[in-house]
Amino acid sequence: MWPIWGGSWPASVGSVTAVLLLAAVIVRLFVPRAWSSSGIRRQATASGAAGARLPAGSLGWPLLGETLAFIRAAYSPRPESFVEKRRLLYGRVFKSHLWGSPAVVRSDPEVRRAVLQADASAFVPWYPLSLMELMGQSSILVLGGGLQRRVHGLAGAFFKLPQIKAQVTADMQRRVGRAMDAWNRRHHRSMSSNGGGAPPVRVQDEVRSIVFEILVRALIGLEEGDEMQYLRQQFQEFIAGLTSLPVKLPGTQLYRSLRAKKRMTKLIKMIIQEKRKKMIAEGEHMRGTHPRDMIDVLLGNDNDELTDELISDNMIDFMIPAEDSVPVLITLAVKYLSECPLALQHLEVRPERKQWPVTFYQFSK
Repeated sequence: MWPIWGGSWPASVGSVTAVLLLAAVIVRLFVPRAWSSSGIRRQATASGAAGARLPAGSLGWPLLGETLAFIRAAYSPRPESFVEKRRLLYGRVFKSHLWGSPAVVRSDPEVRRAVLQADASAFVPWYPLSLMELMGQSSILVLGGGLQRRVHGLAGAFFKLPQIKAQVTADMQRRVGRAMDAWNRRHHRSMSSNGGGAPPVRVQDEVRSIVFEILVRALIGLEEGDEMQYLRQQFQEFIAGLTSLPVKLPGTQLYRSLRAKKRMTKLIKMIIQEKRKKMIAEGEHMRGTHPRDMIDVLLGNDNDELTDELISDNMIDFMIPAEDSVPVLITLAVKYLSECPLALQHLEVRPERKQWPVTFYQFSK
């Protein structure tokens, strides 16, 4: 975290982050998260598995394996410590037991590059049981064939639309400007009340809230208000279960996360049903109009496979970048730009007053 006082962070940074947000969302929606952070398990035939010699390592506790150690490291200031510690003990390749299954972890970049560039049939993604339980059978993670390609294609094309780029840019400028004003007021209140330094701004936490609202508006058309706050609260409970132990008993994190997803799904299905009714009522008048959000795109595709359940599940999937990868990217951009004024100067756009707010086109030139 870095202290940012009112006036010390150029307003143009808010516009720069708008472009970063849009680029990061497009990338993150189509790059699955590597949950083991350093390796991926390869499918092996029975004969190959029988003759293979496992590398050194530890399978940890019965049933739990090393999952608790992995989670503890993931929420620490040094999430890479889990892999680093075992790499020092066992080498670049080691065995472990994570999320209820044995695994072989490789930490060398050459192997990761080979895995990512390999044919899809050689290496297949593997996800924790808790994640698969939360995502459900309609998730884009488990969809296959033509339906997966269709959803990917529709989402990619939607986020490249000029009007969506303009909407994201304007939303980011407005929300970042409002947040900076709030930080400035907080700083002055702190200075006047105790005369000491203002509390530091936790950039990643602030960005996470901003990005969530912008992405949700683009996905399901929900505006700021009580429903947005309710959805965010449920999403926080839901996201906590993605890296939880696969135990679905009352009181466990997975149980609470599943209940939170049900509440999110109920709200999103209500929005879908309202849109369907509107499309039927307006009929031909809606043909040729630009989609306002991702739900409009999927409903307008006239595909019977795109059920309300599938659409709502995938809208929740698409919200996940707002929790992790996009806020991290923007936070790192803010950090490095604040440390390199020359780089920030190259990115700044200083339009005439009559041209404000800055458009996505001005950044992309």
